[in-house]
Amino acid sequence: MNPRLFPEAMVYSKEMRMPHPIQYQGSKRGLAPLILRYLPSKMERLVEPFAGSAAVSIASAAHGRTKTYWLNDFNKPLAELLGLIINHPGELAEAYREIWSAQKPDSIEHYYQVRERFNRSHDPKEFLYLLARCVKGSVRYNTEGLFNQSPDKRRSGTQPDTMKRNIFGVSALLCGKTIVSSYDYRDVLANVANTDIVYMDPPYQGVCGDRDSRYFTGISIADFVAALSDLNRRDVKYAISYDGRTGQKTFGERLPSHLNLAHIELEAGRSTQATLLGRDAITVESLYLSAPLSEEVGASSIKYRRKSIDQMQLLEKETRYAKVSKRVS
Repeated sequence: MNPRLFPEAMVYSKEMRMPHPIQYQGSKRGLAPLILRYLPSKMERLVEPFAGSAAVSIASAAHGRTKTYWLNDFNKPLAELLGLIINHPGELAEAYREIWSAQKPDSIEHYYQVRERFNRSHDPKEFLYLLARCVKGSVRYNTEGLFNQSPDKRRSGTQPDTMKRNIFGVSALLCGKTIVSSYDYRDVLANVANTDIVYMDPPYQGVCGDRDSRYFTGISIADFVAALSDLNRRDVKYAISYDGRTGQKTFGERLPSHLNLAHIELEAGRSTQATLLGRDAITVESLYLSAPLSEEVGASSIKYRRKSIDQMQLLEKETRYAKVSKRVS
């Protein structure tokens, strides 16, 4: 991104708020700082086969942790949107302003018109508006692969100036060092090297079953485990956000023990529903580390305990690789 062509472009600094143009339910934006503690302090390339909002890569770039990035998502309009954010921020910001400004006087009808156009054209610029305006940033498709989420009637979506700052912020972090693709995740994993660090956030089995409405096709658990076994055979370092629990309710089964993964539980805070109902139910998400990665960063399995002061101190302790040597059972 040339600052002479885009004088409004920002140079990201650590004092600035982390930029995130894409409002995406299930994004690891809030957990990204914790996830980074279990990744190496310096990475040659960070690969996200299920990129989504690319929250972990954005956080890594903000802290200067990685030289290059590979962002992939099977949702092609989402992958194309990431490419526009990174490589054509000015064009995208102006397109968003135009679409957003046209929603007056009837913003609900305007949303449905944009949604109908998007389902015909798959234009990533229109997709950005839908993501900013739809209910809870929740991407939903019907069985025909058409985006069918409703608009949030309480809000008009991200203001154009705010969206512009977020778009240029991400571009400043990732432009010139990121490739973006829209392949099947298995094709990505087949082409990573053992010098890469792979972070995966696939659909949770317990949430979506055999098909996730964020994707046009299902994710086979058996195929996913087979792909992980192949990464183990090739000594590829990887981390996976996979299952979780809220209170006594669990989402998805743990990944099989034969993969020899370190299982770490991270507190994600209270769910939106629990907050609305006044319940003290903490959401805990699992992070799995491959054996080569857990050995490199010095991490072992940790089970979350609400009242475990020792565990929280371990999570907060600043070390080069966020080493964790004490096992909490």
